[in-house]
Amino acid sequence: MPSMTYGEAIRDALAVALARDPAVLVYGLGTPDPKGVFGTTLGLQATFGADRVFDMPTSENAMTGIGVGAALGGLRPVLTHQRLDFALLSLDQIVNNAAKWRFMFGGRGSVPLTIRMILGRGWGQGPTHSQNLQSWFAHVPGLCVVAPTTPEDAKGLLLNAIFGEDPVIFLEHRWLHNVTGEAPEGFYRIPFGQARRLRAGADVTVVAMSLMSLEAAHAVDHLAREGLSCDLLDLRSLNPIDWPAIDASVRRTGRLLVVDAGQETGGVAGEIIAHAATRLWGDLRAPPRRLAMPDAPEATSPALTAAYHVRAEHIAAAIAEMLGRSTDTTPLVAARRFPHDVPGDWFRGPF
Repeated sequence: MPSMTYGEAIRDALAVALARDPAVLVYGLGTPDPKGVFGTTLGLQATFGADRVFDMPTSENAMTGIGVGAALGGLRPVLTHQRLDFALLSLDQIVNNAAKWRFMFGGRGSVPLTIRMILGRGWGQGPTHSQNLQSWFAHVPGLCVVAPTTPEDAKGLLLNAIFGEDPVIFLEHRWLHNVTGEAPEGFYRIPFGQARRLRAGADVTVVAMSLMSLEAAHAVDHLAREGLSCDLLDLRSLNPIDWPAIDASVRRTGRLLVVDAGQETGGVAGEIIAHAATRLWGDLRAPPRRLAMPDAPEATSPALTAAYHVRAEHIAAAIAEMLGRSTDTTPLVAARRFPHDVPGDWFRGPF
């Protein structure tokens, strides 16, 4: 398989979809701008024309309503909100129109609308440009919510969203767009509700999502060198959740740590912990744990965000504690030779 960045994989998926079906539209704030929404839409307008790939005014509720109407009319729109924060202006269209249409009309109509939302923190983005409200959308019946971590998953899940029949919230962490990995060429789809096992192990189950799956992988690899074995699941989709994969892993290990990319209270991690406590109580050998962002907005000041993020060293320490072991996380901390709110030396911007 060819190697590409996460952003290139998304661009490839959009190009494949546009070429495959003339009903596909790609639009949103900044779609044809020089940076192409973190590089994900570069060159698409030149290839497929301004009638299918186009910019929009800064009116999120209007552009989302247009997407709902276009989907009902037989098109397959892909709408991009350059920040999840901006999409909050369109919640009525998302929650009361797109998500409920199939139910309200007895299945005699669908809204195949894909809404890309860029989220994530870093370099002083501040409280209104860095929120991860994934649990809001996962809470709404009728919405599929996906958060891919790797280039392969980004492409396959996006194509599945575009050619499905239901509205999809497609969450892209801004720290992932320059992650490099393999992805198949051409058209393929990855179904929702299927977690990916990133590491196999027997001591503890670690469930993570989005950027946190990469941080967890760093932690798990560090612990493996100390003889600890972790089963790491990348959720990939937050609604639906792959409960069978989680259940099977927890039954093998008897321990569960969930690493959430959002806030702790009311988050996806809390839902998974509740599921484990009510369905897997007899299989647990230790209390389940979660790691998530604090219940406070992220500040702009570096001095106030230095201890804000969940990092690989925190994950490794939590796993070791669950197993009654200690671990030296100094190598994980020392590897961070960059501003504290940038995820790693593999990150190249653009912001």
